[in-house]
Amino acid sequence: MDDELVGINEIAEMAKTSKQAVANWRSRNAGFPKPIAVLASGPVFRRSQVRSWLRKRKVPMAHVFSTINLKGGVGKTTTTVAVAETLATTFQKRVLVVDLDPQTNATTMLIGEKKWRELNDSGWTLARLFKDALEPDNKQFDFDKALQKQVSDVNGVRTLDLLPSSLDLIDVQDKLASTPSGKFYSVNPIELLWRAVKARLDDYDIVIVDCPPNLGIITLNGLRISHGYIIPTIPDILSTYGIPQIVTRVGEFSEEIAEMIEPLGIVVTKFQANSSVHANVLRNLRAGEDAPVFKTIIPQANDIAAAADHVTYARTLKQKYGYRSTAEAYEKLAKEIIAKLEG
Repeated sequence: MDDELVGINEIAEMAKTSKQAVANWRSRNAGFPKPIAVLASGPVFRRSQVRSWLRKRKVPMAHVFSTINLKGGVGKTTTTVAVAETLATTFQKRVLVVDLDPQTNATTMLIGEKKWRELNDSGWTLARLFKDALEPDNKQFDFDKALQKQVSDVNGVRTLDLLPSSLDLIDVQDKLASTPSGKFYSVNPIELLWRAVKARLDDYDIVIVDCPPNLGIITLNGLRISHGYIIPTIPDILSTYGIPQIVTRVGEFSEEIAEMIEPLGIVVTKFQANSSVHANVLRNLRAGEDAPVFKTIIPQANDIAAAADHVTYARTLKQKYGYRSTAEAYEKLAKEIIAKLEG
């Protein structure tokens, strides 16, 4: 059966229930997804539609979202890591960070540069996954070896895992368009990550994908497994210039693959209360129609910049991100994101 199609048995396994329960859902709930075909073995459904329906019924399914902005330096990765650590501590969520950004900042924030170098030298990063697609006769990616468990230097984090990035993704990105299509033309370069992680996604409550600052094939791999995305941005002209393009292109991609990828919202970062430019741009963002804006605003703070340094001792969220309301801001943002995902 196609990876994107599931039958009654597979749905029962996904929902950890019986085939009879699935049959009851079909007959009693008008909103249950319609089969896309009825085979001799029974009806088959689109996996993503079933997962979406199950999530709405509060059946445990991973919520997956990406963080993206076309401009660097806007706090994208810091937002990713801070929200992930807050979800894992304050909200007791099982969280996976997928670092697709070749700058590897999320990776080094969570495990440190020394550990990252060890993984990179051993080929245990996501770069190996994409290299395998270019070298189909030399597959070496090992999910379990790449997966780093219980990462972070924040005290109390026990449920945060990481799939690390690599600088090698820079070289791989441009070559992926020429990925060999496979024996039966089944290899799609935008589904390489999906194929590698789909069986493990539901080990987590929330998966966050830190995307590169572009809309290339690697970013599309991240969006392919996502149900939504957030756009961290400084409220200035240059940082917000590409937001309409992001929303438009992701919307077109969503339609092309027939999967819902919702703009969860714009996250205003590095906000300076005494800046008229920041105040004006924030007002325009809230009045605009590109994407909703989260109520929580992340202020400009030196503590946040210092948080990028991984330390060898355990520290609290306030010690890492600052005592002057910054850690509380990330907590409020995480709460807003949970409400969006579960609402």
